[in-house]
Amino acid sequence: MKFWSFKNENGRPKLYLYGVIESTEWWGDEVTPNRFKSDLDSLGDISELDVYINSDGGDVFAGQAIHSMLKRHKAKVNVYVDGLAASIASVIAMAGDKVVMPRNSMLMIHNPWTIKAGNAADFRKAADDLDSIRESLIAAYQDKSNMDRDELISLLDAETWLTAEEAVSYGFADEVEQSKEVAASLKGGKLEVNGQVIDLSKFKNAPKFIVAASNERPIAPKASATTALSFYERVLNHNKNREVN
Repeated sequence: MKFWSFKNENGRPKLYLYGVIESTEWWGDEVTPNRFKSDLDSLGDISELDVYINSDGGDVFAGQAIHSMLKRHKAKVNVYVDGLAASIASVIAMAGDKVVMPRNSMLMIHNPWTIKAGNAADFRKAADDLDSIRESLIAAYQDKSNMDRDELISLLDAETWLTAEEAVSYGFADEVEQSKEVAASLKGGKLEVNGQVIDLSKFKNAPKFIVAASNERPIAPKASATTALSFYERVLNHNKNREVN
């Protein structure tokens, strides 16, 4: 099952990356990346491609492949963050020649992590692999932002949630646009943004007021832009006073 969707709307090609970036086919063969490339190539000789992202991340290798394909494409790539670009989804966003974030959107970056079973040698190799993967992520973020390496690593280590304004200040995004209407709700510790469910429990530094409110009713179902902005400001203002684990 594909986790991407290419569309041609009013003569303008668009790519939607909504939900988890993953596929069981991506591991061990070239089936899925070739399908993505085939869909991308089917757009023909285009001069611009609009990419819309609302995702909490997923498979790092899938995301890296998509990032590379978009970076290599001759078309100008315009990335729009529709709600959230977290983890490997934020790396895909770095492929944009222009990255636009509404004021009520979020971008989150962190170090790669994995689940592993095995002996001591297996875990040492896994740690080395994660270090190598982190270097590739650092390269993608620096290529877009020109950030100082040590400063970037400190953000990755802290699992940093960024407002649109903060993303622009660091160079991860280029433009802040007016707030976009967002449907956001919270139930059972899971945040739903524009129909995409985000399990906050997997993040070590998710804004803690959300976790504490996990048994509350939905905060902003079918929210207006104003209500959604208030909701996101509550989430993201947590950055200023958060404790880094």
